[in-house]
Amino acid sequence: MIRIAKTGLVIGFLGLFSRPLSAQEADRVFLGKIYTENTQQPWAEALAISEDTIMAVGLARDIRPLIGAQTNVIELSEEQLLLPGFIDSHTHLVDGGTRLFSVQLREVKTPEAFIETLGAYAQTLKPGEWITGGNWDHQNWKGDMPTRHWIDSVTPDNPVAITRMDGHTILANSLAMKLAGINEGQQDIAGGEILRKDGQLLGLFKDNAKQLITDKIPPMSMEQKEKALMAAMDYMAENGVTSIVSLTGTGFGSYYDVYEKARKENKLITRIYAAKDIENWEELGEEVKRDGKGDLWLRRGALKGFMDGSLGAHTAAFKEPFSDTPTDSGFLVVDEETMYERMKGADSLGLHLIVHAIGDRSVSTFLDMVAQLEKENGPRDRRIRMEHAQHVSTEDFKRFKALGVIASMQPYHAIDDGRWAEEVIGSERAKNAFAMKSMFDNEAKVIFGSDWHVAPASPILGIYAAVTRRTIDNERPDGWVPEQKVTVPQAIRAYTIDAAYGIFEENSRGSLEVGKLADFVVLDQNILTIKPNDLPDVEVLSTYVGGREVYHKP
Repeated sequence: MIRIAKTGLVIGFLGLFSRPLSAQEADRVFLGKIYTENTQQPWAEALAISEDTIMAVGLARDIRPLIGAQTNVIELSEEQLLLPGFIDSHTHLVDGGTRLFSVQLREVKTPEAFIETLGAYAQTLKPGEWITGGNWDHQNWKGDMPTRHWIDSVTPDNPVAITRMDGHTILANSLAMKLAGINEGQQDIAGGEILRKDGQLLGLFKDNAKQLITDKIPPMSMEQKEKALMAAMDYMAENGVTSIVSLTGTGFGSYYDVYEKARKENKLITRIYAAKDIENWEELGEEVKRDGKGDLWLRRGALKGFMDGSLGAHTAAFKEPFSDTPTDSGFLVVDEETMYERMKGADSLGLHLIVHAIGDRSVSTFLDMVAQLEKENGPRDRRIRMEHAQHVSTEDFKRFKALGVIASMQPYHAIDDGRWAEEVIGSERAKNAFAMKSMFDNEAKVIFGSDWHVAPASPILGIYAAVTRRTIDNERPDGWVPEQKVTVPQAIRAYTIDAAYGIFEENSRGSLEVGKLADFVVLDQNILTIKPNDLPDVEVLSTYVGGREVYHKP
């Protein structure tokens, strides 16, 4: 247990103290194993907090003078570890919050259970209410994707628009299609795909085609968005996450309005860096010019773009065809000229580019665009991010460092997609799939995130995935493509100080140093010394944001 007292016996360890102490009294002092993520002082045994800021880090005996009559002294047990708060570099925060209340299909293992679960959920709703969320995964039953014919009979009175777990495919029932005005004569959409069989619509809409359905879903009220945001922040705190990047996507909103309202009302317990869709770059430029980029709780200035779709939807853009569909190699969801013009315009306003690229063709094309952008707009500190960077040609790894492109990767996807990815891309291309070690070996800046709601927002599970690569079906106990395993320190860095760099905040968070924000987490075990396979058993005991405890394990 964490022991709390007004004063405490301070024991001595080897260590360094970060600066001379003042006579100021600390609000809180933490004693125990402290991993700082500061290369000049990686370990400490005491951390002192004043209001929302770290005032001292170092030896317990040196920090003792800061303990006063009103200081809360918190002693960690021998097994516990305190480290910087995790930064989730890729989330869909409010959408994830809504899914905490929607139909749960992620773990459904059979078509029969899929239909039964959806039907039971529909019975809890009023006629006319939309059924969204879902996060279904047809790989669970290793068969075909569900179709409208599966679900029409159990959802006769409720329009359905439920997403595949990766967010790139929607399943709609016949009622939803009717409300959207979609019939058998519906034309295909550029950058998307409408699935048919024998000329009949299946109710499956991929990438840009999803908008035919999602545009008809009634927007959430402010009350609904607030409920989702509060639930999402609580979920993040339970997982030790103190800062997140909130990204848009096909069908996901930017939600800056609810973030701003929560900030004004002092309701935020998670620090948020919010992005808009890249096609709205001029609008964001005006907002930043008029209102600035925000503060340490809520910031804007980033734009999210898409090069392609996903591997699971067969919409990621590859140089060669998929192994299981030899006539198909995926596609770019936006033509190259349009994407580059958006990037160039946004960059000219000093905005931050965050672009999704999964297939090796989209990865190479995006890197080419970045090279052209720097040549035309000139050098500056851009910190352009490639989201996912899942399937990379060998010759492209070195280009990330050369171009200063950050590889924003989601380790959990590797142990999820790894169950079936080789069936889609073959064993040779799989060698460079989710190639986190190759990124590190080529000195790319690597940051980690979850892609929640697509995957669990647990940095502990993300670290486990990165260092073991054991697929979630437990069929690859030594790891899928084990050559791409990374170390625990590398993974922690990608979730902390380097993740802070990825949002221009390395001077305010990401490591435990004097003057930085008091954002940190206490774990029940030392993740640097336990066996990697035991990482999923690690629990978050407390999460602090700005020196305030926002989660305490019951």
